[in-house]
Amino acid sequence: QVQLVESGGGLVQAGGSLRLSCAASGGTFSRYGMAWFRQVPGKERDFVAGISRNGARTYYINSVKGRFTISRDNAKNTVYLQLSSLKSEDTAVYYCAADRGHWAPDVVVNLRTDYTSWGQGIQVTVSP
Repeated sequence: QVQLVESGGGLVQAGGSLRLSCAASGGTFSRYGMAWFRQVPGKERDFVAGISRNGARTYYINSVKGRFTISRDNAKNTVYLQLSSLKSEDTAVYYCAADRGHWAPDVVVNLRTDYTSWGQGIQVTVSP
């Protein structure tokens, strides 16, 4: 497993942008597909976006397509989530996650149970 630390969250007005970063350590970063999940109080932690090990494939939930962009830099052991055109419903704690590390290089998985390493979470608040 890898250790993951998120940064870049905060308070932003609706329509604004943020970039979340997730730094990985303790493992071979390029072995892992990566994803961002989010959670609001009282609800499940939901998949938002994922990226394959080699960065060639990405996958987004419909509600963020065209607004969020996931990317990774394997040389820096970091995955990013660019959030744009933010809406109040994007308010949540965002979690970075690494998958089990046994998928093919261009596979993106989107089930929470496929991910075994998690960051501590970071708050994103979008004001109306």
